[in-house]
Amino acid sequence: MLLEPKPDNPCFGCGGANRRGMKLTFEQDDAGQRIHGRFRLGAEYCGGPGFIHGGIIAVLLDEAMGKVSRFRQVRAVTAELVIEYVKFVGVDEDLIVEARELERNGRVMQRTGEIRNTSGELLARGRGRFVEIDPARIGSRSATKVAPGERIAKS
Repeated sequence: MLLEPKPDNPCFGCGGANRRGMKLTFEQDDAGQRIHGRFRLGAEYCGGPGFIHGGIIAVLLDEAMGKVSRFRQVRAVTAELVIEYVKFVGVDEDLIVEARELERNGRVMQRTGEIRNTSGELLARGRGRFVEIDPARIGSRSATKVAPGERIAKS
């Protein structure tokens, strides 16, 4: 199933309502329980001459891992994101992004994602801890309030 940007979603990575956003489109592989994306990022996402900014690489991985929530039909937010930059990601290079879930413990889900080139070389990988939230509480922002020193559940 194709996961295209929704016109009313303001998300920088995957929303259609953010005029400066990336408007990323992914594919949901129900049989493999994975999220896939194919991208070619231009010079507007440069971090230096000829390569993509590390923050944009993190966005790709975070968005792909976040979309894994669709398999559980839940909403989740990123609580922790760790990126390993293995090789330079070149401007206008064809990229393949893939993400999947590793485990779930209550509301906490551990996920992993990778970015490869079309030759299969690993360019970057990420691990994320995602926490399920109640969508009804998003508007009040109470779902994201944490007392000083308190941590969102960590497994």
